[in-house]
Amino acid sequence: MDSITFADATERERAKLGAPHVNFYAEALEASKQFRKDYDNRMNVVKYHDMPMERSADGLIKHIINERMDTKECCLDIYMQFIPAEGSTGTSRHLTEEVAFVIEGTGFDLHYDVQFQCKETFIWEWDTTPKRFDWGPGDFIYIPPYCAHKRFNTSNIEARVVVINSRIMKSIGLDWFDQLEPAKGFEDVWVPPAD
Repeated sequence: MDSITFADATERERAKLGAPHVNFYAEALEASKQFRKDYDNRMNVVKYHDMPMERSADGLIKHIINERMDTKECCLDIYMQFIPAEGSTGTSRHLTEEVAFVIEGTGFDLHYDVQFQCKETFIWEWDTTPKRFDWGPGDFIYIPPYCAHKRFNTSNIEARVVVINSRIMKSIGLDWFDQLEPAKGFEDVWVPPAD
């Protein structure tokens, strides 16, 4: 029985022609070996004193897990957000969904939902009227992907909220993250978005 050929002779000749020789595959195998070796020595438990504080454009945060920390967690970034009494965070948006758990304080989130069209490029438009979501201790908050959002503390004590984001979108090339406005008192660390 004759085999069926879909490629012509020119394509067959081009198939093995290429630019300079590389070792990407072999290097990936070696990198995987090194990763597994290094992974064994990463932290399983992160002690409270090993969690760095940061004055961020979104306010004061304490990194519990971050990709720059030497932990075994490879998919999530987790931090504790401190919101002053009667204060608020800045306004941010990111293509990953976000979940948060309220430890202490009461308040609300404002979410500006996003609509988009997928043409030659993405066209993004955000609602101008936000949805309000009230929260208190023990509550779980969900923020949809690329929703612009801001968190307000209505209590007379500092609110503490544990915030969790996935690194997966970043890893697949969708590292879309903007701080649209800074938290009050953190204007000095804010870099306005380009668009």
